[in-house]
Amino acid sequence: MSAQMNDCIILAGTALMGVNPAGEMQLRHDVAIRVHNGVIAQIGPERGMLGGNEHLPRYGGKDYIAMPGLVNSHHHFGITPLMAGVPFEPLEFWLPQFRAMRSVGHRLDTLYSAIEMLESGTTSVQHIASALIGGPDDWHGAADQVIDAYGEIGMRMGYSVMLRDQNILSYDSDTALLDSFPSHVRDWFAPRLHPKGGTPQAYVEFHSDLAKRHAANPHLRVNYAPANLHWCSDALLETIGGAAREAGAQVHMHLIETRRQAQYARERFGTSAVKHLDSLGFLGDHVTFGHCNWLEEGDAEVLAGCQCSVCHNASSGQRLGSGKAAVADLVARGIPVALGIDQSNIADDRDMLLEMKLAWALHRGTEMFNNRFDAAQTIRMATETGAKTLGYGGLTGRLECGQQADVVLMDRAKIERPFVDPRTPVSELILHRARKEAVEMVFVDGQVVVEHGKVTRVDREAVMAEIRDILSQPYTAAQEEALNMVTQAMPKIRAHYARFA
Repeated sequence: MSAQMNDCIILAGTALMGVNPAGEMQLRHDVAIRVHNGVIAQIGPERGMLGGNEHLPRYGGKDYIAMPGLVNSHHHFGITPLMAGVPFEPLEFWLPQFRAMRSVGHRLDTLYSAIEMLESGTTSVQHIASALIGGPDDWHGAADQVIDAYGEIGMRMGYSVMLRDQNILSYDSDTALLDSFPSHVRDWFAPRLHPKGGTPQAYVEFHSDLAKRHAANPHLRVNYAPANLHWCSDALLETIGGAAREAGAQVHMHLIETRRQAQYARERFGTSAVKHLDSLGFLGDHVTFGHCNWLEEGDAEVLAGCQCSVCHNASSGQRLGSGKAAVADLVARGIPVALGIDQSNIADDRDMLLEMKLAWALHRGTEMFNNRFDAAQTIRMATETGAKTLGYGGLTGRLECGQQADVVLMDRAKIERPFVDPRTPVSELILHRARKEAVEMVFVDGQVVVEHGKVTRVDREAVMAEIRDILSQPYTAAQEEALNMVTQAMPKIRAHYARFA
Protein backbone atom coordinates (compact mmCIF):
# COMPACT_ATOMS: atom_id res chain seq x y z
CA MET A 1 0.00 0.00 0.00
CA SER A 2 1.62 3.24 -1.09
CA ALA A 3 1.78 6.31 1.11
CA GLN A 4 -0.21 8.22 -1.51
CA MET A 5 -3.14 5.85 -1.05
CA ASN A 6 -3.20 6.79 2.64
CA ASP A 7 -2.97 10.56 2.08
CA CYS A 8 -6.24 12.46 1.94
CA ILE A 9 -8.40 15.14 3.54
CA ILE A 10 -11.62 14.20 5.33
CA LEU A 11 -14.18 16.99 5.77
CA ALA A 12 -17.03 17.13 8.28
CA GLY A 13 -19.53 19.67 9.52
CA THR A 14 -19.10 18.17 13.00
CA ALA A 15 -16.47 15.77 14.33
CA LEU A 16 -16.62 13.79 17.56
CA MET A 17 -12.98 13.87 18.62
CA GLY A 18 -13.21 11.80 21.79
CA VAL A 19 -14.09 12.17 25.46
CA ASN A 20 -12.09 14.55 27.66
CA PRO A 21 -11.01 13.79 31.26
CA ALA A 22 -14.24 15.35 32.54
CA GLY A 23 -16.24 12.77 30.58
CA GLU A 24 -17.50 15.25 27.98
CA MET A 25 -17.47 14.63 24.25
CA GLN A 26 -15.12 17.02 22.49
CA LEU A 27 -16.48 18.41 19.22
CA ARG A 28 -15.01 20.31 16.30
CA HIS A 29 -17.16 22.02 13.67
CA ASP A 30 -16.52 22.68 9.99
CA VAL A 31 -13.35 20.69 10.31
CA ALA A 32 -10.82 19.16 7.94
CA ILE A 33 -8.69 16.17 8.90
CA ARG A 34 -5.49 15.81 6.89
CA VAL A 35 -4.16 12.27 6.73
CA HIS A 36 -0.54 11.49 5.86
CA ASN A 37 0.77 7.92 5.61
CA GLY A 38 -2.41 6.72 7.28
CA VAL A 39 -1.96 8.96 10.33
CA ILE A 40 -3.93 12.05 11.31
CA ALA A 41 -1.39 14.79 10.65
CA GLN A 42 -3.47 17.94 11.01
CA ILE A 43 -6.96 18.96 12.15
CA GLY A 44 -8.33 22.40 11.48
CA PRO A 45 -10.45 24.59 9.20
CA GLU A 46 -10.63 23.48 5.57
CA ARG A 47 -9.08 26.72 4.33
CA GLY A 48 -5.97 25.97 6.36
CA MET A 49 -5.46 22.74 4.44
CA LEU A 50 -5.47 24.29 0.96
CA GLY A 51 -1.89 25.37 0.47
CA GLY A 52 0.23 22.57 -0.94
CA ASN A 53 -2.51 19.97 -0.55
CA GLU A 54 -4.51 20.60 -3.69
CA HIS A 55 -3.51 17.19 -5.06
CA LEU A 56 -4.98 15.23 -2.16
CA PRO A 57 -8.34 13.48 -2.56
CA ARG A 58 -11.10 15.00 -0.45
CA TYR A 59 -13.98 13.15 1.11
CA GLY A 60 -17.05 14.20 3.05
CA GLY A 61 -18.22 17.76 3.55
CA LYS A 62 -20.28 20.00 5.80
CA ASP A 63 -23.25 17.62 5.69
CA TYR A 64 -21.36 14.82 7.43
CA ILE A 65 -20.54 13.85 11.00
CA ALA A 66 -17.12 12.30 11.56
CA MET A 67 -16.24 10.06 14.48
CA PRO A 68 -13.57 7.49 15.39
CA GLY A 69 -14.03 4.01 13.99
CA LEU A 70 -16.02 1.72 16.26
CA VAL A 71 -14.47 -1.31 17.95
CA ASN A 72 -16.12 -4.70 18.46
CA SER A 73 -14.11 -5.91 21.42
CA HIS A 74 -15.49 -9.46 21.57
CA HIS A 75 -16.27 -11.45 18.42
CA HIS A 76 -16.11 -15.13 17.46
CA PHE A 77 -17.23 -16.13 13.97
CA GLY A 78 -19.46 -15.12 11.07
CA ILE A 79 -22.29 -17.55 10.33
CA THR A 80 -24.46 -17.18 13.42
CA PRO A 81 -25.82 -20.18 15.33
CA LEU A 82 -29.36 -19.06 14.54
CA MET A 83 -28.54 -19.06 10.82
CA ALA A 84 -27.14 -22.58 11.25
CA GLY A 85 -30.24 -23.97 12.96
CA VAL A 86 -29.11 -23.68 16.60
CA PRO A 87 -31.86 -22.05 18.71
CA PHE A 88 -31.19 -19.76 21.66
CA GLU A 89 -30.89 -21.61 24.96
CA PRO A 90 -28.95 -21.22 28.17
CA LEU A 91 -25.24 -21.06 27.32
CA GLU A 92 -24.49 -24.54 28.68
CA PHE A 93 -27.02 -26.13 26.29
CA TRP A 94 -26.24 -23.79 23.39
CA LEU A 95 -22.48 -24.32 23.05
CA PRO A 96 -22.45 -28.13 22.57
CA GLN A 97 -24.76 -27.74 19.59
CA PHE A 98 -22.12 -25.71 17.75
CA ARG A 99 -20.46 -29.04 16.97
CA ALA A 100 -23.20 -29.71 14.43
CA MET A 101 -22.88 -26.34 12.67
CA ARG A 102 -21.76 -26.45 9.06
CA SER A 103 -18.72 -24.46 7.93
CA VAL A 104 -18.25 -22.22 4.90
CA GLY A 105 -14.49 -22.01 5.48
CA HIS A 106 -12.51 -19.43 7.44
CA ARG A 107 -12.23 -16.84 4.65
CA LEU A 108 -15.92 -16.60 3.79
CA ASP A 109 -16.99 -16.83 7.41
CA THR A 110 -14.66 -13.99 8.38
CA LEU A 111 -15.62 -11.82 5.41
CA TYR A 112 -19.33 -12.21 6.17
CA SER A 113 -19.13 -10.73 9.66
CA ALA A 114 -16.47 -8.22 8.58
CA ILE A 115 -18.84 -6.85 5.94
CA GLU A 116 -21.52 -6.36 8.59
CA MET A 117 -19.05 -4.69 10.94
CA LEU A 118 -17.45 -2.32 8.44
CA GLU A 119 -20.74 -1.23 6.91
CA SER A 120 -22.00 -0.22 10.35
CA GLY A 121 -18.83 1.71 11.18
CA THR A 122 -16.72 -0.89 13.02
CA THR A 123 -13.07 -0.64 11.95
CA SER A 124 -11.42 -2.87 14.59
CA VAL A 125 -12.33 -6.24 16.08
CA GLN A 126 -11.08 -8.60 18.76
CA HIS A 127 -11.46 -11.91 16.93
CA ILE A 128 -11.60 -14.77 19.42
CA ALA A 129 -11.41 -18.03 17.50
CA SER A 130 -13.60 -20.60 19.19
CA ALA A 131 -11.14 -23.48 19.39
CA LEU A 132 -7.92 -25.03 18.16
CA ILE A 133 -8.63 -28.03 15.93
CA GLY A 134 -6.11 -30.63 14.83
CA GLY A 135 -2.39 -30.05 15.37
CA PRO A 136 -0.14 -26.94 15.28
CA ASP A 137 0.01 -26.85 11.49
CA ASP A 138 -3.79 -26.75 11.40
CA TRP A 139 -3.81 -23.99 14.03
CA HIS A 140 -1.54 -21.80 11.93
CA GLY A 141 -3.47 -22.54 8.75
CA ALA A 142 -6.76 -21.50 10.32
CA ALA A 143 -5.26 -18.37 11.89
CA ASP A 144 -3.64 -17.30 8.61
CA GLN A 145 -6.93 -17.60 6.72
CA VAL A 146 -8.74 -15.41 9.26
CA ILE A 147 -5.95 -12.83 9.40
CA ASP A 148 -5.70 -12.73 5.61
CA ALA A 149 -9.47 -12.24 5.28
CA TYR A 150 -9.43 -9.22 7.58
CA GLY A 151 -6.48 -7.89 5.59
CA GLU A 152 -8.37 -8.45 2.36
CA ILE A 153 -11.36 -6.39 3.47
CA GLY A 154 -9.26 -3.79 5.32
CA MET A 155 -10.08 -4.19 9.03
CA ARG A 156 -7.83 -3.77 12.03
CA MET A 157 -7.85 -6.73 14.41
CA GLY A 158 -6.69 -8.50 17.51
CA TYR A 159 -6.42 -12.25 16.94
CA SER A 160 -6.78 -14.72 19.77
CA VAL A 161 -8.10 -18.23 20.24
CA MET A 162 -9.98 -19.74 23.15
CA LEU A 163 -7.59 -22.00 25.08
CA ARG A 164 -8.91 -24.85 27.22
CA ASP A 165 -7.46 -27.87 28.94
CA GLN A 166 -10.28 -29.20 31.13
CA ASN A 167 -14.06 -29.50 31.66
CA ILE A 168 -14.90 -29.00 27.99
CA LEU A 169 -18.53 -30.14 28.14
CA SER A 170 -19.36 -29.48 31.78
CA TYR A 171 -18.22 -27.70 34.92
CA ASP A 172 -16.48 -30.82 36.17
CA SER A 173 -14.50 -33.64 34.59
CA ASP A 174 -15.86 -34.72 31.21
CA THR A 175 -15.43 -38.39 32.10
CA ALA A 176 -18.73 -38.87 33.90
CA LEU A 177 -20.69 -37.06 31.21
CA LEU A 178 -19.01 -38.99 28.39
CA ASP A 179 -19.68 -42.27 30.18
CA SER A 180 -23.40 -41.44 30.20
CA PHE A 181 -23.44 -41.17 26.39
CA PRO A 182 -24.20 -44.17 24.19
CA SER A 183 -20.85 -45.77 23.37
CA HIS A 184 -20.81 -44.67 19.72
CA VAL A 185 -21.64 -41.09 20.75
CA ARG A 186 -18.91 -41.14 23.42
CA ASP A 187 -16.41 -42.46 20.86
CA TRP A 188 -17.30 -39.62 18.48
CA PHE A 189 -17.05 -36.84 21.09
CA ALA A 190 -14.00 -37.97 23.08
CA PRO A 191 -11.27 -37.43 20.45
CA ARG A 192 -12.76 -34.08 19.48
CA LEU A 193 -12.57 -32.43 22.91
CA HIS A 194 -8.87 -31.49 22.84
CA PRO A 195 -6.50 -30.52 20.01
CA LYS A 196 -3.56 -32.77 19.19
CA GLY A 197 -0.48 -31.82 21.17
CA GLY A 198 -2.41 -29.19 23.07
CA THR A 199 -0.12 -28.41 26.00
CA PRO A 200 0.34 -25.02 27.65
CA GLN A 201 3.81 -24.74 26.14
CA ALA A 202 2.51 -25.67 22.68
CA TYR A 203 -0.09 -22.89 22.98
CA VAL A 204 2.60 -20.35 23.91
CA GLU A 205 4.79 -21.44 21.01
CA PHE A 206 1.84 -21.14 18.63
CA HIS A 207 1.15 -17.55 19.69
CA SER A 208 4.82 -16.63 19.60
CA ASP A 209 5.34 -18.13 16.15
CA LEU A 210 2.15 -16.49 14.86
CA ALA A 211 3.27 -13.08 16.09
CA LYS A 212 6.71 -13.50 14.50
CA ARG A 213 5.32 -14.59 11.15
CA HIS A 214 2.93 -11.61 11.02
CA ALA A 215 5.24 -9.08 12.66
CA ALA A 216 5.10 -6.80 9.62
CA ASN A 217 1.30 -6.51 9.75
CA PRO A 218 0.42 -3.19 11.41
CA HIS A 219 -3.28 -4.14 11.52
CA LEU A 220 -2.74 -7.17 13.76
CA ARG A 221 -2.18 -7.80 17.45
CA VAL A 222 -1.74 -11.41 18.54
CA ASN A 223 -3.45 -11.69 21.93
CA TYR A 224 -4.24 -14.47 24.39
CA ALA A 225 -7.72 -15.76 25.21
CA PRO A 226 -7.84 -18.33 28.01
CA ALA A 227 -11.41 -19.48 27.53
CA ASN A 228 -12.89 -19.25 31.03
CA LEU A 229 -12.00 -20.22 34.57
CA HIS A 230 -13.72 -23.61 34.51
CA TRP A 231 -12.09 -24.45 31.16
CA CYS A 232 -8.54 -23.63 32.27
CA SER A 233 -6.37 -25.27 34.90
CA ASP A 234 -4.34 -23.03 37.16
CA ALA A 235 -1.23 -24.30 35.41
CA LEU A 236 -2.55 -23.16 32.02
CA LEU A 237 -3.56 -19.76 33.40
CA GLU A 238 -0.19 -19.20 35.00
CA THR A 239 1.60 -20.16 31.79
CA ILE A 240 -0.57 -17.88 29.67
CA GLY A 241 -0.32 -15.05 32.15
CA GLY A 242 3.47 -15.16 32.11
CA ALA A 243 3.69 -15.48 28.32
CA ALA A 244 1.34 -12.55 27.74
CA ARG A 245 3.31 -10.29 30.07
CA GLU A 246 6.57 -11.28 28.42
CA ALA A 247 5.18 -10.66 24.92
CA GLY A 248 3.42 -7.42 25.86
CA ALA A 249 0.18 -8.97 24.60
CA GLN A 250 -3.37 -8.34 25.71
CA VAL A 251 -5.42 -11.04 27.45
CA HIS A 252 -9.16 -11.38 26.83
CA MET A 253 -10.90 -13.97 28.99
CA HIS A 254 -14.55 -14.93 29.33
CA LEU A 255 -15.49 -14.80 33.00
CA ILE A 256 -18.61 -15.52 35.09
CA GLU A 257 -20.89 -15.19 32.09
CA THR A 258 -23.58 -17.29 33.78
CA ARG A 259 -24.64 -17.84 37.37
CA ARG A 260 -23.43 -21.43 37.06
CA GLN A 261 -19.90 -20.22 36.37
CA ALA A 262 -19.92 -18.11 39.52
CA GLN A 263 -21.20 -21.16 41.40
CA TYR A 264 -18.36 -23.26 39.97
CA ALA A 265 -15.73 -20.84 41.25
CA ARG A 266 -17.26 -20.67 44.72
CA GLU A 267 -17.50 -24.48 44.99
CA ARG A 268 -14.08 -25.19 43.47
CA PHE A 269 -11.97 -22.49 45.12
CA GLY A 270 -14.02 -21.26 48.06
CA THR A 271 -13.88 -17.72 46.70
CA SER A 272 -14.98 -15.69 43.71
CA ALA A 273 -13.56 -16.20 40.23
CA VAL A 274 -11.98 -12.73 40.28
CA LYS A 275 -10.33 -13.25 43.64
CA HIS A 276 -8.99 -16.64 42.61
CA LEU A 277 -7.41 -15.15 39.49
CA ASP A 278 -5.97 -12.38 41.64
CA SER A 279 -4.37 -15.02 43.89
CA LEU A 280 -2.62 -16.44 40.80
CA GLY A 281 -1.12 -13.06 39.94
CA PHE A 282 -3.09 -13.11 36.70
CA LEU A 283 -4.63 -9.64 36.81
CA GLY A 284 -3.23 -6.45 35.31
CA ASP A 285 -3.96 -3.51 33.03
CA HIS A 286 -3.46 -5.75 29.98
CA VAL A 287 -6.32 -8.07 31.01
CA THR A 288 -9.92 -7.72 29.82
CA PHE A 289 -12.72 -9.92 31.12
CA GLY A 290 -15.67 -10.56 28.83
CA HIS A 291 -19.16 -10.57 30.39
CA CYS A 292 -18.61 -10.37 34.19
CA ASN A 293 -22.36 -10.73 34.69
CA TRP A 294 -22.05 -12.30 38.15
CA LEU A 295 -19.41 -10.37 40.07
CA GLU A 296 -19.45 -10.93 43.84
CA GLU A 297 -19.02 -8.38 46.58
CA GLY A 298 -15.53 -6.94 46.51
CA ASP A 299 -14.75 -8.12 42.95
CA ALA A 300 -15.15 -4.68 41.39
CA GLU A 301 -12.65 -3.23 43.87
CA VAL A 302 -10.14 -5.91 42.90
CA LEU A 303 -10.61 -5.24 39.18
CA ALA A 304 -10.24 -1.50 39.72
CA GLY A 305 -7.14 -1.95 41.85
CA CYS A 306 -5.48 -4.11 39.20
CA GLN A 307 -6.62 -1.78 36.37
CA CYS A 308 -8.37 -4.59 34.51
CA SER A 309 -10.95 -3.84 31.83
CA VAL A 310 -14.37 -5.40 31.28
CA CYS A 311 -16.03 -6.07 27.93
CA HIS A 312 -19.81 -5.79 28.16
CA ASN A 313 -21.74 -8.03 25.74
CA ALA A 314 -25.26 -6.72 26.16
CA SER A 315 -27.11 -8.63 23.43
CA SER A 316 -25.47 -11.92 24.30
CA GLY A 317 -26.44 -11.74 27.94
CA GLN A 318 -30.05 -10.99 27.11
CA ARG A 319 -30.58 -13.46 24.29
CA LEU A 320 -29.06 -16.38 26.18
CA GLY A 321 -30.52 -15.39 29.54
CA SER A 322 -27.01 -15.25 31.01
CA GLY A 323 -27.48 -11.98 32.88
CA LYS A 324 -26.00 -8.50 32.61
CA ALA A 325 -22.96 -6.88 34.11
CA ALA A 326 -23.43 -3.99 36.53
CA VAL A 327 -21.86 -1.67 33.99
CA ALA A 328 -22.95 1.61 35.55
CA ASP A 329 -21.25 0.61 38.80
CA LEU A 330 -18.09 -0.47 36.96
CA VAL A 331 -17.92 2.83 35.07
CA ALA A 332 -18.50 4.79 38.28
CA ARG A 333 -15.54 2.96 39.86
CA GLY A 334 -13.28 3.96 36.98
CA ILE A 335 -13.04 0.46 35.49
CA PRO A 336 -12.59 0.73 31.70
CA VAL A 337 -15.58 -0.87 29.95
CA ALA A 338 -15.56 -1.83 26.27
CA LEU A 339 -18.43 -3.16 24.19
CA GLY A 340 -18.56 -6.46 22.33
CA ILE A 341 -21.21 -8.00 20.11
CA ASP A 342 -20.07 -11.54 20.98
CA GLN A 343 -21.57 -14.01 18.54
CA SER A 344 -24.17 -11.56 17.19
CA ASN A 345 -26.35 -8.77 18.50
CA ILE A 346 -30.04 -8.45 19.29
CA ALA A 347 -30.84 -8.36 15.54
CA ASP A 348 -28.51 -11.31 14.81
CA ASP A 349 -25.95 -9.18 13.00
CA ARG A 350 -22.81 -7.19 13.86
CA ASP A 351 -24.15 -3.63 14.00
CA MET A 352 -22.27 -1.85 16.80
CA LEU A 353 -24.51 1.22 16.48
CA LEU A 354 -27.41 -0.99 17.56
CA GLU A 355 -25.38 -2.67 20.31
CA MET A 356 -24.53 0.72 21.77
CA LYS A 357 -28.23 1.58 22.04
CA LEU A 358 -29.01 -1.64 23.90
CA ALA A 359 -26.03 -1.29 26.24
CA TRP A 360 -27.09 2.25 27.16
CA ALA A 361 -30.75 1.35 27.68
CA LEU A 362 -30.11 -1.75 29.82
CA HIS A 363 -28.32 0.24 32.49
CA ARG A 364 -30.55 3.25 32.99
CA GLY A 365 -32.05 2.05 36.25
CA THR A 366 -35.34 3.20 37.73
CA GLU A 367 -34.02 5.71 40.25
CA MET A 368 -34.32 9.44 39.69
CA PHE A 369 -30.72 9.94 40.75
CA ASN A 370 -28.13 7.27 40.08
CA ASN A 371 -24.77 6.70 38.42
CA ARG A 372 -26.11 5.87 34.95
CA PHE A 373 -23.65 6.57 32.14
CA ASP A 374 -24.40 8.92 29.27
CA ALA A 375 -24.05 8.95 25.48
CA ALA A 376 -20.46 10.22 25.50
CA GLN A 377 -19.35 7.42 27.83
CA THR A 378 -21.17 4.84 25.71
CA ILE A 379 -19.40 6.04 22.58
CA ARG A 380 -16.06 5.92 24.39
CA MET A 381 -16.74 2.27 25.32
CA ALA A 382 -17.22 1.49 21.62
CA THR A 383 -14.15 3.42 20.46
CA GLU A 384 -11.24 4.42 22.69
CA THR A 385 -11.69 1.81 25.43
CA GLY A 386 -12.28 -0.92 22.90
CA ALA A 387 -9.09 0.00 21.07
CA LYS A 388 -7.14 -0.32 24.30
CA THR A 389 -8.43 -3.84 24.95
CA LEU A 390 -7.24 -4.95 21.49
CA GLY A 391 -3.75 -3.54 22.02
CA TYR A 392 -4.16 -0.30 20.06
CA GLY A 393 -4.37 2.08 23.00
CA GLY A 394 -3.08 5.52 21.97
CA LEU A 395 -2.97 4.47 18.31
CA THR A 396 -6.64 4.57 17.41
CA GLY A 397 -10.02 5.24 19.03
CA ARG A 398 -9.87 9.05 18.92
CA LEU A 399 -9.65 11.72 16.25
CA GLU A 400 -6.46 13.50 17.18
CA CYS A 401 -3.10 14.15 15.60
CA GLY A 402 -0.74 11.21 15.75
CA GLN A 403 -3.48 8.57 15.80
CA GLN A 404 -4.22 6.26 12.90
CA ALA A 405 -6.94 7.63 10.65
CA ASP A 406 -9.72 5.17 11.43
CA VAL A 407 -12.71 7.38 10.70
CA VAL A 408 -16.44 6.98 10.11
CA LEU A 409 -18.38 9.55 8.07
CA MET A 410 -22.14 9.62 8.61
CA ASP A 411 -24.78 11.44 6.59
CA ARG A 412 -26.26 13.89 9.07
CA ALA A 413 -29.49 14.32 7.11
CA LYS A 414 -30.24 10.60 7.39
CA ILE A 415 -29.73 10.75 11.15
CA GLU A 416 -31.86 13.85 11.64
CA ARG A 417 -34.65 13.04 9.15
CA PRO A 418 -37.09 14.75 9.14
CA PHE A 419 -35.84 17.25 11.75
CA VAL A 420 -33.86 17.46 15.00
CA ASP A 421 -33.59 20.59 17.12
CA PRO A 422 -30.07 22.11 16.96
CA ARG A 423 -29.91 22.01 20.76
CA THR A 424 -29.73 18.20 20.72
CA PRO A 425 -26.14 17.15 21.53
CA VAL A 426 -24.40 15.41 18.64
CA SER A 427 -23.30 12.51 20.84
CA GLU A 428 -26.97 11.91 21.68
CA LEU A 429 -27.79 11.97 17.97
CA ILE A 430 -25.17 9.33 17.23
CA LEU A 431 -26.17 7.06 20.09
CA HIS A 432 -29.93 7.22 19.76
CA ARG A 433 -30.65 7.94 16.08
CA ALA A 434 -27.68 6.78 14.01
CA ARG A 435 -28.25 3.53 12.14
CA LYS A 436 -25.99 1.73 9.72
CA GLU A 437 -27.93 3.29 6.83
CA ALA A 438 -26.33 6.61 7.80
CA VAL A 439 -22.77 5.27 7.44
CA GLU A 440 -21.54 6.77 4.17
CA MET A 441 -17.78 6.20 4.30
CA VAL A 442 -15.34 4.34 6.52
CA PHE A 443 -11.57 4.76 6.56
CA VAL A 444 -8.87 2.55 8.07
CA ASP A 445 -5.43 4.20 8.09
CA GLY A 446 -6.93 6.83 5.81
CA GLN A 447 -7.85 4.30 3.14
CA VAL A 448 -11.46 4.04 2.00
CA VAL A 449 -12.89 0.65 2.99
CA VAL A 450 -16.59 1.62 2.80
CA GLU A 451 -18.08 4.03 0.27
CA HIS A 452 -21.77 4.81 -0.26
CA GLY A 453 -22.43 2.43 2.64
CA LYS A 454 -20.81 -0.61 0.96
CA VAL A 455 -17.43 -2.27 1.42
CA THR A 456 -14.98 -1.39 -1.35
CA ARG A 457 -12.34 -4.11 -1.25
CA VAL A 458 -14.44 -7.25 -1.67
CA ASP A 459 -17.48 -8.08 -3.77
CA ARG A 460 -20.07 -8.30 -1.01
CA GLU A 461 -22.75 -9.85 -3.20
CA ALA A 462 -20.36 -12.52 -4.44
CA VAL A 463 -19.45 -13.37 -0.84
CA MET A 464 -23.13 -13.68 0.11
CA ALA A 465 -23.90 -15.79 -2.94
CA GLU A 466 -21.01 -18.15 -2.30
CA ILE A 467 -22.08 -18.64 1.31
CA ARG A 468 -25.67 -19.27 0.24
CA ASP A 469 -24.55 -21.80 -2.37
CA ILE A 470 -22.43 -23.75 0.12
CA LEU A 471 -25.05 -23.88 2.85
CA SER A 472 -27.83 -24.71 0.40
CA GLN A 473 -26.15 -27.98 -0.50
CA PRO A 474 -27.43 -31.22 1.07
CA TYR A 475 -25.68 -32.31 4.25
CA THR A 476 -22.60 -34.42 3.68
CA ALA A 477 -22.23 -37.77 5.44
CA ALA A 478 -19.87 -36.18 7.98
CA GLN A 479 -22.29 -33.34 8.64
CA GLU A 480 -25.18 -35.77 9.08
CA GLU A 481 -23.08 -37.75 11.52
CA ALA A 482 -22.20 -34.64 13.55
CA LEU A 483 -25.85 -33.60 13.75
CA ASN A 484 -26.87 -37.11 14.79
CA MET A 485 -24.18 -37.34 17.49
CA VAL A 486 -25.06 -33.95 18.96
CA THR A 487 -28.78 -34.74 18.88
CA GLN A 488 -28.20 -37.96 20.82
CA ALA A 489 -25.86 -36.27 23.30
CA MET A 490 -28.10 -33.34 24.21
CA PRO A 491 -30.54 -35.21 26.52
CA LYS A 492 -27.57 -36.50 28.54
CA ILE A 493 -26.02 -33.04 28.67
CA ARG A 494 -29.29 -31.49 29.89
CA ALA A 495 -29.64 -34.16 32.59
CA HIS A 496 -26.03 -33.70 33.68
CA TYR A 497 -26.57 -29.97 34.28
CA ALA A 498 -29.61 -30.48 36.49
CA ARG A 499 -27.60 -29.90 39.66
CA PHE A 500 -26.55 -26.45 38.42
CA ALA A 501 -30.12 -25.33 37.71
